Amino acid sequence: MFPRPIEQTAAATQWLYKIAVPVALLLWLLPLLGVAVTSVRPASDLAQGNYFGMPSALAFSNYYEVFANSPMAAYMLNSFKVTIPTVIGAVALSCMTGFALAIYNFKSNLLVFFMFVAGNFVPFQILMVPVRDLTLTLGMYNTWYGLALFHIAFQTGFCTLFMRNFIKALPFELIEAARVEGVSEIKIFWHVVLPLMRPAIAALSVLIFTFIWNDFFWATVLSNSPDSQPITAGLSSLNGQWIAQWHLVSAGSILAAVPPVAMFFLMQRHFIAGLTLGAVK
Repeated sequence: MFPRPIEQTAAATQWLYKIAVPVALLLWLLPLLGVAVTSVRPASDLAQGNYFGMPSALAFSNYYEVFANSPMAAYMLNSFKVTIPTVIGAVALSCMTGFALAIYNFKSNLLVFFMFVAGNFVPFQILMVPVRDLTLTLGMYNTWYGLALFHIAFQTGFCTLFMRNFIKALPFELIEAARVEGVSEIKIFWHVVLPLMRPAIAALSVLIFTFIWNDFFWATVLSNSPDSQPITAGLSSLNGQWIAQWHLVSAGSILAAVPPVAMFFLMQRHFIAGLTLGAVK
């Protein structure tokens, strides 16, 4: 049922494995290495056609130019304004909806659960025009809070699916014991279930933070001003009207990748625990 450990395979398979893993890792990291090298490449190298060779000099000043010659700091602040409320809102709502769908067997439980799941299969491109029209009607177009609210609405379905399945795997005897002691449902959620959900909350927070921070589609559909655009949409402003400044775009891309990577490494232990909890008995 499960894959055999590599140590128990034939010698030829182990030899092939030892070659394939470094090659796959190199192919996976090659685009990132290319962006990193371009981010410290002088503009003169690109003007001379030196796109793939070694830089003639290390131009770390590109990172300074990104902040000095563009509203990069405002873009990053907007990304935090959108991402942090979205993570808090989507995770908080999904904890409550997941608890209700996992614990209470009301008549339309399965139907409500399927409605949450079905929302994840609707292509965003279909929703683009009506969502944009709705933001214009509500006066939330080109605002960071409008973008955050719609992200919360779109991410709550996936988060509810995640949390409902996690809570469903918890021992129901704990809840029954609390009910026998006369504990209210709110206190059961807050004092019994929620502490057990911490690994799942950490894992889900990392996932949603990465999804929202890296979002480009809604960032371009629901905003077009440096006052509200996240960093993913603002990177295009680093290119001039007539000249492609790929060294600045690459430097901005590296800066944009730092927060989600830092988030993952800070929460790595909790992230892995949340994903693997319940995998084995």
